[in-house]
Amino acid sequence: TGLVRDHRLARRMLGEMSKGKDFLNLFSYTGSASVHAGLGGARSTTTVDMSRTYLEWAERNLRLNGLSGRAHRLIQADCLGWLREANEQFDLIFIDPPTFSNSKRMEESFDVQRDHVALMKDLKRLLRKGGTIMFSNNKRGFRMDLEGLAELGLTAQEITQKTLSPDFARNRQIHNCWLIRAA
Repeated sequence: TGLVRDHRLARRMLGEMSKGKDFLNLFSYTGSASVHAGLGGARSTTTVDMSRTYLEWAERNLRLNGLSGRAHRLIQADCLGWLREANEQFDLIFIDPPTFSNSKRMEESFDVQRDHVALMKDLKRLLRKGGTIMFSNNKRGFRMDLEGLAELGLTAQEITQKTLSPDFARNRQIHNCWLIRAA
């Protein structure tokens, strides 16, 4: 389908939060979060994924929704490598990384449980003052390192239940979702 079905309510929230904001979507898949942000009035969307196929799909989805041009950039890159080198600022960031990856096209392996604090450190550098990161993952038993985030000057609010639609009432652990902000 090209849509991560369990993120339907998260995408809706992103659309509601995006008016006038510069939006970054990492591990973007088909760009549906970027479409919601754009339709919600985002000033700009930046959509990053390693897959050319998914980015072509994202470009088509943006275009079909009247979102094209310089305000809606698509970048093919290893998201983690791009994140470390980027020097832009965003008001709203959505990231739904893989639980684990050791892709040959990535510089190093990634484990969301092991690496999420380092990931947040990199994301914080790109976050404008007053900005928000929506962080989601599908790791069962995931534990947010609140102490590690506090050391970075970040706070986290778990919003998992607000992002699960009734379609997933039987599987409440399908994803974890957090809003992360500078303290």
